[in-house]
Amino acid sequence: MLSTGNLFPVLKQVINSKTIIMLEDVLLIQDKHRRAGAGIVDEILNNRKEKMIIAISGESGSGKSELTHVVAKELRKYNIFAKPIHLDNFFKTLPLERRAWREKHGIENVVGLDEIDWEAVQKTVDDFKHGRTCSMPCVDLVTEQVDTLTTDFQPIDMLVLDGLYAINTKGVDLHVFIELTYHETKKAQTARGKEKTDENRLRTLEAEHKAVQSLRHKADLFINKEYVLVKAEK
Repeated sequence: MLSTGNLFPVLKQVINSKTIIMLEDVLLIQDKHRRAGAGIVDEILNNRKEKMIIAISGESGSGKSELTHVVAKELRKYNIFAKPIHLDNFFKTLPLERRAWREKHGIENVVGLDEIDWEAVQKTVDDFKHGRTCSMPCVDLVTEQVDTLTTDFQPIDMLVLDGLYAINTKGVDLHVFIELTYHETKKAQTARGKEKTDENRLRTLEAEHKAVQSLRHKADLFINKEYVLVKAEK
């Protein structure tokens, strides 16, 4: 677990923010996330349906996890139980093996939508829709091992999926797309400290950028580069 001492450099960069440790990850909740999250919640309430699924996509460091957390917590005020599901847990390759696997097979050739185990994602969605108990992969970011998370979906009203390619999930009712690219989120990536930045990491970010942007047309709501919520023109 990240110690309080290790948080001090991060806290200096996020004054007036809220820092949360969740599943060994650091979430840097800022006012912009709260404002955008409130707008998404309004949209959800205006179009609420049974067993609703919301998906939030965006590039690395764009605030997907922060926004997901804010939305799920805000929905509790309306007695709605929303379960965050992070698609980072559904990569086909294990975290400790992923970098080497990408380099071996060619970063530009393999980075993208096909890295996700969509069959497992859709099984989770189906279990939620039918109120079943579901066992899902869950990555421990400290050990970088994959554990199993078991959830009873019967009392869960909504899913909030987040991930690079989350809005590609079938059965989603509300698709949210964050328009910030990795070029604008370098500070956020440094603060999170997830991966070292080198040439291969930059090539990976560029390949992810192309894959994420290919899903832009699926969006119902955009969060623009000023982090303002905008409805898509259909």
